[in-house]
Amino acid sequence: MPFDVAQFKEAMSRFITGVTIVSGIEDGEPVGFTCQSFVSLSIDPPYVAVSPARTSTSWPRIARAGSFCVNVLGEHQVDLCRGFAVSGGKKFEGVEWHPSPATGSPVIEGCLSWVDCAVELVHDAGDHELIMGRVLDLGTGDGSPLVFFRSGFATLARQSHNEDREQ
Repeated sequence: MPFDVAQFKEAMSRFITGVTIVSGIEDGEPVGFTCQSFVSLSIDPPYVAVSPARTSTSWPRIARAGSFCVNVLGEHQVDLCRGFAVSGGKKFEGVEWHPSPATGSPVIEGCLSWVDCAVELVHDAGDHELIMGRVLDLGTGDGSPLVFFRSGFATLARQSHNEDREQ
């Protein structure tokens, strides 16, 4: 390769991403992890994808259920994001959530949106896995997004062009 890992990471850090918590249920208990690798894949039929690291201890626990929920975080949820980014522990302790209608996966209160999915495909993606989920249900909330840019959290300085026109 004409570049090293540090150069790759630096280049990728220039792409702004939203921040999510991917959640599921294992043996009746909520499980989740912070995930920036989330994308909408298809509208018809509706598919999304997440990409957990192979080192994740939470994803295998969620995968066994065959379903997951992506919770899109708002800028007010930085502490929640950090809490779910660590390995192990009782991440849902003190977190308000309710079961999604379709799969029972945790929908975190106060998130900007949630997307409840059935695992459709798991694909090897180097040091990650690419998980394609068939969207079964979803919902939206209010607020501004929590975003990640150049290895840190950021907020939007102004609303999107579309929102400006709606006002």
